[in-house]
Amino acid sequence: MRADARSSPSTLSAAWSLWALLLGVGLLMLGNGLQGSLLGVRAAEEAFGNTVTGLVMSAYFVGFLAGSTLAPRQLRQVGHVRVFAALASITSVAILVHVLFIDPWVWAAMRLVTGFAYAGLYVVTESWLNGHAGNRLRGRLLAFYMVISYLGMGGGQLLLNAADPGGVTLFLLVSILMSLALVPILLSYTPQPDTGTPEAMSLRRLYRLAPLGTLGCLLTGIANGSVFGMGAVFATGSGLAVEQVAAFMGAFILGGALLQWPLGKLSDRTDRRLVIVAVAALATALSLAGLALDRSNVLALTLLGVLLGGTTLTLYSLLLACANDVLTPAQTVAASSSLVLALGVGAILGPLTTGLLMDAVGPAGFLWDLALIHAALVAFGGYCLLRRPAADAEEHGHYVAVPAGTAPLGATWVEEAASEPAQLELGLAEAGEATPPER
Repeated sequence: MRADARSSPSTLSAAWSLWALLLGVGLLMLGNGLQGSLLGVRAAEEAFGNTVTGLVMSAYFVGFLAGSTLAPRQLRQVGHVRVFAALASITSVAILVHVLFIDPWVWAAMRLVTGFAYAGLYVVTESWLNGHAGNRLRGRLLAFYMVISYLGMGGGQLLLNAADPGGVTLFLLVSILMSLALVPILLSYTPQPDTGTPEAMSLRRLYRLAPLGTLGCLLTGIANGSVFGMGAVFATGSGLAVEQVAAFMGAFILGGALLQWPLGKLSDRTDRRLVIVAVAALATALSLAGLALDRSNVLALTLLGVLLGGTTLTLYSLLLACANDVLTPAQTVAASSSLVLALGVGAILGPLTTGLLMDAVGPAGFLWDLALIHAALVAFGGYCLLRRPAADAEEHGHYVAVPAGTAPLGATWVEEAASEPAQLELGLAEAGEATPPER
């Protein structure tokens, strides 16, 4: 057995070292899943009207764009733990303001604030994970993160039945979940990535370094925005009852959760771009096949939801890992911000493009939109595969779990690998056995 393989920990050990972060994310997504459905139902009960409700809910994405650009500056100044705690606290307060002031203008302002906070939380979490994982485990660790996210969102939908949306109980429950997300982070030692010497990373520069990851995040943002913004509209237009619509959307999330891990593991063992192209091609084929499906058949439509969710909703983590494969630790924070920005822009465009197609051709426009988006990703991914040679799977890198304070030492090991291989091997073995210092 190779020495570097022995010293490289498993995905579970890497995830366990970040258990507090992942648990916090799970609680935040549980609250976010409940919050989205709760506000939609409550807005209908308060007779806001469809147009006003749509504007209120879209304010989230306006804040999302702002948060993705401003979070890196705060990370550089105060670090990951403090930014995570501050933004989670903001979301906890914002949901309570909704129930204090039943007014669409106030709600729109709070949705903007919530979007700002969640974009920052995504930047914190994803830069934290990417700074902690080497290329060999990055796909699986990000897949683990996405599984937790989707399960949290799905669980949040189920919590809508816990109390009457017309009361205050569910609003309080969301606030409690947001506040509890802080506890594991603040009361445990969680290694943070080094942000001492961050490097600027504009979208243009990131595209030059990682074209498929950057443009792919924009395209998958469009697809995800279409799914979460117009998926229920498609299901309703196809003749499904309310509970069947919920089952269809739940099937999408379930499919995304089930396939995250195997696809992430596969991408760590081969050319990640090839996996992305194959998954996008399958999503294209499934979308086109859905056009010929009898959409009055609830079982068949739900199965289509599982398969489309397993392809559409797994692409973001694959593209995120693909982009970070070519970045240095100093670039990950700013790059995470740019990738979240691309995702947010796509999420805004998604419902708009789907709505236009559905107005033109009916509910089938939803499937046409997904087919066109994924076909574009297949075409660009194929171009990238032809233009740039594949990296050897053995050069994906090796993940080493080290406390935040020793991150520069890990970077030094990598830089000296070519000239001092024996010393590198010894250093990696020692790091793998190290335990975090007590606080």
